[in-house]
Amino acid sequence: MMASLFAGVSGLRNHQLKMNVIGNNISNVNTIGFKPGRVNFQESLVQTYKGAGRPSEISGGTNPIQLGLGMMVGTIDNLFQQGGLETTGQITDLAIQGSGFFVLSDGTGKYYTRAGSFGFDANSNLVDPSSGLFLQGRMADADGVIRTTTAVGNITMPFGQQDPARATSTISLGNNLNSVATDSRAELISEGTTGIDTVTGIAINGGGGEHTLTITGTQATNSIFTGSNVADDGTGNPGATLAGSMTLASLGVTDVSGFTLSRDNGTSVDTVTGLTVNSTINDLISAINQITGVQAELVGGEIRLTREKAGSGVDNNIVSSASSVTLNGSGVATAGNIVGVIFGVANGATLAANNGIDHTFTCTDTFTPTDSLALTPEALQIVVDDTTGLAMGISGLGGGGVEISSISGLAAGTAVINTEDTTHAASITVYDSQGGKHTMTVDFLKSPTPNEWGWSVSFTGEETIVSGGSGTARFNDDGSLLSFAFDGSATTLTFNPNNGAALVEMVIDAGTTGRYDGLTGFASAHTTSILTQNGYGLGILDKISIDNSGNISGIFTNGVTRILAQIILADFNNHAGLLKSGQSLYQASANSGQAIEGVARETISGSISSGALEASSVDIAQEFTNMITAQRGFQANARIITTSDNMLDELVNLKR
Repeated sequence: MMASLFAGVSGLRNHQLKMNVIGNNISNVNTIGFKPGRVNFQESLVQTYKGAGRPSEISGGTNPIQLGLGMMVGTIDNLFQQGGLETTGQITDLAIQGSGFFVLSDGTGKYYTRAGSFGFDANSNLVDPSSGLFLQGRMADADGVIRTTTAVGNITMPFGQQDPARATSTISLGNNLNSVATDSRAELISEGTTGIDTVTGIAINGGGGEHTLTITGTQATNSIFTGSNVADDGTGNPGATLAGSMTLASLGVTDVSGFTLSRDNGTSVDTVTGLTVNSTINDLISAINQITGVQAELVGGEIRLTREKAGSGVDNNIVSSASSVTLNGSGVATAGNIVGVIFGVANGATLAANNGIDHTFTCTDTFTPTDSLALTPEALQIVVDDTTGLAMGISGLGGGGVEISSISGLAAGTAVINTEDTTHAASITVYDSQGGKHTMTVDFLKSPTPNEWGWSVSFTGEETIVSGGSGTARFNDDGSLLSFAFDGSATTLTFNPNNGAALVEMVIDAGTTGRYDGLTGFASAHTTSILTQNGYGLGILDKISIDNSGNISGIFTNGVTRILAQIILADFNNHAGLLKSGQSLYQASANSGQAIEGVARETISGSISSGALEASSVDIAQEFTNMITAQRGFQANARIITTSDNMLDELVNLKR
């Protein structure tokens, strides 16, 4: 009887203990970083009435006869499940996602927690405000480097600390210079005696500077034939001077048919029409002038024929039909056709205007690019008018795109034409050793040489460039960088701020040769800019940020961000073996293993989230279910005691 009573008592006592654990879990349902406990029961003492019997040849084995004497608590486990992250927006609120613990110290011992509601104390130490324990980590050196040899200790933020100015030592250029860009509008500066009167257009090669054009040679001439009249004007004077009013008949012309004029070796043969023997000399001139490319006029009493297109008489000429003249005994023409009588061509012969010559002009362009020496003279092309045959212009200046013309035709002499520069500029603020700001501009000037740009540096203030202020950038035909060179023997840009600060020496990084990681030269819009510079002025620590590896970066008022410290985490082989120390703190125990300290996402797998806290991982539904089972267990054990008491009462009453 007594055994059942004591078994019931152990059940009551231990189910009450379970209720205590459940109560603690539920009370901490809103405690940040809290990990719930779990009670595991096990059977207590066992009384053996009879041991087990071994099987024999005549009988089987028998089982032992044992009686349990109640139950006891086996373990109270801590369940390290991940809690949800609650965003707070407070930078020093930290939550661990995954495995790991924050390390806290009171100067003598270490404590571990998942509750990351930290803040700064009066001495700028990062602490747990509820306990005053110091958060542990490593401080960075002056260059923002976290060294593994640095001892783990308190994290102190130097708010108000000055960050000294740093002179710019490197600038980086990047993006594209348009390989086909051109702003080189041409302008006539001096025409000299060349007859050039119009210059329009933009040079294709984009080169800006002065073009000196030297023209030598002579203009083309027209083929001309002047007639020598053999007719008598009625006064007995052969070869009389022609007058516009004279009729052909009065001069002895009896046949006007078959009078033709061909141009350019017969490429066009035209019959002179509309004439009769009563037509006048003026009528004849008008009829001839109806033929395209032929001009007739009365000059000095004779008719002159001119091939209107100048050029070599071999190609640009006029040839008539053959003459047919009847002469009297004195050799005077008495009858015949127009060719023989009016133009004096021998019987059976033709008149021919074929004494023109081609132009002999040549033109050389001596180009002096802006801020550079004159280049080797280049031959340009002479433009000939297809109608007149005269040299009327020049082409090819600046790679083409510029129209150079003369209304009256070219002549020998010297002309000067300017083309505007094709440029692109990029600016940035750089710093001297005292933190002084200087606005620096890199101007790119397109060269007439393909895939080449000159560059030069300028400042807006009193700065003076000591060396390395100009050079040349060249590109490969695939748009990648070929070279970025300084003029002279310079390898860096050096300037004097002229404000008491030291000389500033800067490396200009334009990218890697043969690559596209800096300047490029594609046929696309200009995008070149100065991407970065590494200088800055004086700054004061203003605020901090914390990344998911625990790096604490200081943000200074000069825009500089530098790592100041790094929060370390700790982990254990057996989380359940940790000892609770209150205030959501744990300590290492003999069965937890030694703390493994390291960096989040590296040595420790967990990561740190700034501006968030880890919520309690208590599952309220599970706790309520556990509460019901604990209550029922308690009730059942209470019934054991009352039933055993009733049985004892019956036993006592047997003696009545």
